[in-house]
Amino acid sequence: MSNLQNSLQLKVTNRQIIKLTLPISIAILVPQLNFITNNIFLGHYSSTTLAVASITGVYYLIFASIGFALNNGLLALISRRAGENKPDEIGKIFNQGIFTALLISAVAITISYTVTPALFRSILHEPQKAEMAIRFLKIRIWGLPFLYIYQLRNALLVGINQSKYMVMGTIAEAIANVVFDYTLIFGKLGLPQLGFNGAAYASIIAEFTGMIVIYLVIHQKGIAQQFALFRNLRWDKKNASLITAMSAPLVFQHAISIMSWELFFILIERNQSADMPQAISNVMRNVFGMFGCMSWAFASTSNSMVSNIIGQGKKELVIPLIKKIVKLSTGIALVLCLLLNLFPQVFLSIFGQGDEFIRQGIPVIRVVSLAMILMSFSVVWLHAVTGTGNTKITFLIEVGAIIFYCAYVYIIMEKLKLSITYGWMSEWLYWTCMFIPAYFYLRSGRWKKKVI
Repeated sequence: MSNLQNSLQLKVTNRQIIKLTLPISIAILVPQLNFITNNIFLGHYSSTTLAVASITGVYYLIFASIGFALNNGLLALISRRAGENKPDEIGKIFNQGIFTALLISAVAITISYTVTPALFRSILHEPQKAEMAIRFLKIRIWGLPFLYIYQLRNALLVGINQSKYMVMGTIAEAIANVVFDYTLIFGKLGLPQLGFNGAAYASIIAEFTGMIVIYLVIHQKGIAQQFALFRNLRWDKKNASLITAMSAPLVFQHAISIMSWELFFILIERNQSADMPQAISNVMRNVFGMFGCMSWAFASTSNSMVSNIIGQGKKELVIPLIKKIVKLSTGIALVLCLLLNLFPQVFLSIFGQGDEFIRQGIPVIRVVSLAMILMSFSVVWLHAVTGTGNTKITFLIEVGAIIFYCAYVYIIMEKLKLSITYGWMSEWLYWTCMFIPAYFYLRSGRWKKKVI
């Protein structure tokens, strides 16, 4: 029991932070590399598919982010039970999370087949692009159950301080994505040439592969047996209510966040006559994903470690812990953004869109790089609030930031019809509005009375 307790209860050290963060960053990076791989292949297939991918990618990201929110809620709960040294409760929470994830994915699939087609046909300017997006999403959305279960297993591994095993699933997912992107988009190795829709099938296969590999790892390492995973799978009203209370605000938070991003991409499609602004913005989404993966990894570490430390009864260490994580997160973000600003043309050239694409993309990439620095510390403070169990506060912070964000992009893109360079400056406003209330809330100490 003492060895189990030592492995579950974390220490406030830079070594512990890095040990937890590095595998998480790889797990976050690989799906982003999959997005980039899709876009590289689609960019070489045709410029129109790359432009439409900006809309379909953000749409899927809405539902993926809901799974990420559920994942964050479960991560805070699992980490809290780990800090309290209650391994039996960890399995119960995880098992109930599976039920919740499958229910949400069923709702998402239904919406994508019923509401989304009519919505896209009414708001997208070009009917051809609308039909391409609808056909793609009716395929792509079936990967969601696999993605959700995959994300829940990641929450388990981070929460019990075994994040190193996450890497195996992400590597398997990456290999499957590259192989099937190439073969299904272009029709290689005897497989049919499916073009744009080939990327959808490839992503589903990759998510299924990642889920299966992580499932096998958990069983092989004895983790499933240790925490009684998948035993007595039945509806648990107590833990269902707890998960709902923790995750529901996060689900709405992440959903409205990505929906506001979808609004941004739709406004670009409505007010930019060429495909290039859409294609550039799609690449900028990849920049956020790829170069911001370390920031998101530190954010997950912040969530897990804050909850774990509170579970140990060491609330006085929470603020010093957050400051340690912020220093590491911002330091790495500064280095990555410096490289991005020194060699922007190298990154932009891999999408095969020509010199004009690179010329127009460079000013945007400089705006985005500054936003990533703001994100590197803002997201750590915000996820620390989640770690305290006060997910309603994170939701309110998100709502406030989104109101300012949507007002800005509507005025800039719809009314003033300025370039996407000015549109992407909305990220500066967004992350500033996220940081300020999260920082002052945690410094106030009002979170210390919260019990989960």
